[in-house]
Amino acid sequence: MTNKDQSDTFVPDEGLAPASTILPAAAGPLEELSAPARSQWRDVWDQFKTHKGALIGGILFILIVVSVYLGPFVWDIDPTKIDIRARNQGPNWEHPFGTDQLGRDLLARMMAGGATSVSVGITAMLLALFLGSFVGVLAGFFKRLDGPLMRLTDLFLALPLLPLLLVMMLLFREPLSATFGLEQGIFILIVVAIGITSWMPTARIVRGDVLAIKEREFVMAARSIGTGNSQIITRHILPNVLSPIMVSATLGIATAIITESALSFLGLGFPPDFPTWGRLLFDGTDYLQQYPERVFWPGLAISLTVLSVNYLGDGLRDALDPRIRGR
Repeated sequence: MTNKDQSDTFVPDEGLAPASTILPAAAGPLEELSAPARSQWRDVWDQFKTHKGALIGGILFILIVVSVYLGPFVWDIDPTKIDIRARNQGPNWEHPFGTDQLGRDLLARMMAGGATSVSVGITAMLLALFLGSFVGVLAGFFKRLDGPLMRLTDLFLALPLLPLLLVMMLLFREPLSATFGLEQGIFILIVVAIGITSWMPTARIVRGDVLAIKEREFVMAARSIGTGNSQIITRHILPNVLSPIMVSATLGIATAIITESALSFLGLGFPPDFPTWGRLLFDGTDYLQQYPERVFWPGLAISLTVLSVNYLGDGLRDALDPRIRGR
């Protein structure tokens, strides 16, 4: 072999690693870069699952909602049916929760009352959430509206809640009942009364977050390219204050259910033949010593619902906060 042939011959260096061992290592970062991005809601769910109390609370709240709305299709006894011969019975196979002083099935009345109480809680929460978010965004985004709106919020916070609700019930009960009917009129009155007296904490929380978010770089960049205030609010402000709004929503349901139960317990809610958990609790106090289960069942339902909603709100707060998520 000539020198030229030797110089043209390629001799691999034994110190170099084979190409088969290099390619997978080089392909790793490429695979990570080409992997699809994780959804934000997937991150929220992963964080929410780590909060065991919130997970149990969410499952329990879903079970309660399904029971009160779909239960009457399974247990189809009329909650207003009177059977004097079966009155004051304890729990048995025919009436698992027993019967009241008129022979009405307590399980059917618990489901009907739960549907009313949960409906009042959710509807009043939506009204309070809308009012609080609207006032909070306006006060935080527009500096000239901050002072008047916050003073209005302080005024509502200074009002005594229960006496104000009692006055509203006494003043508007008859006109609304005459206009919309007894049950619908009282439902509208209770929802409006609870909604307009419980929006203030949401407004203060949303205002504080809006004051911080509107000074962020992405908002200033949107303003620099001529984006209008309405688009900045809807596209940049509201999505970033979703966390406190969702937490206020869950806690608002619990507050509304407790307030409705208190009004019904005082005899200022729905009529006696229209069951709610508060009304059932009020009716059972007269028979507390003879039939304590009449107070136990509605009290347990209210307590479990409020407790599950509170734990659910704690979990949503942690999951929706990007500063906590991932820890």
